[in-house]
Amino acid sequence: MENIIEITKEKKTELETELKNLVDVERPNVIKELSAARDQGDLSENADYDAAKNRQGEVESRINEIQTTLKNVKVISSVTKSDRVKLGSTVSYTNVKDGEQATYTIVSEIEVDPENNKISNLCPVAKCLIGRSVGDTVEVTNIKTPYKIKITKIQ
Repeated sequence: MENIIEITKEKKTELETELKNLVDVERPNVIKELSAARDQGDLSENADYDAAKNRQGEVESRINEIQTTLKNVKVISSVTKSDRVKLGSTVSYTNVKDGEQATYTIVSEIEVDPENNKISNLCPVAKCLIGRSVGDTVEVTNIKTPYKIKITKIQ
């Protein structure tokens, strides 16, 4: 059995919506493209046919990927205020050495979005934060140059 992936309800809904679109819209469109390309005749030198086959492979691969993911997800309960960092928490901290501050939301590996400060629960920073409380100073390890951070806020 695959590993269970904990995700938010919103991410599960997003995946289900994407899957429905792929199955109900994209797949039929690709079938039409393949049919139209076949009608052009010789398939051995038909760029439209090759492109449609490639697109079909991409669509089917993504459908399979989402279906596999959805079979192995556990939806995390609504994020409630907690005194400890957990999956779904937004954590603010200060680097002890240089005073630099940062805020990240800890999410599953399939929800990572660096542009929106969402980091994987499997990354070194998140691993050292999970289970800790405001005021705790922890060392970020399993990296080239370990450093210490102090938790200032948990949402």
